[in-house]
Amino acid sequence: MSPDAGNDKLILIADDDGDLLDLVRFRLDQGGYDTITAGNGEDALKLARERLPDLCVLDVMMPKLNGFQVVQALRDARSTERIRVLLLTATVQDRDIAHGLEVGADDYLRKPFDPHELQARVAALLDR
Repeated sequence: MSPDAGNDKLILIADDDGDLLDLVRFRLDQGGYDTITAGNGEDALKLARERLPDLCVLDVMMPKLNGFQVVQALRDARSTERIRVLLLTATVQDRDIAHGLEVGADDYLRKPFDPHELQARVAALLDR
């Protein structure tokens, strides 16, 4: 955690691409956030239910459960319905973005993304 951040927000990051997962984790750790990670949607949902993070950063295309399914499951349970969700995707189709927002995602970021934009979106979601 960076000394100037001074927050205790927990962020769950889920992506089946290990390099991208490490990059997102590194950037958010640098931003002063506590992070936990998962390599697939099923593990992400389990961790979200156990740890109740303040925010989930989810890849859309993951094995076992995709990002849309994880968001829907989070929104369907009273204990997790208020967790903020940022979806990451390489998909550039507007209908996929619309679908993510319809199932309850709070924001969307297209890959490849600028790390500063990632940090800004995360901060904005956590400030809501």
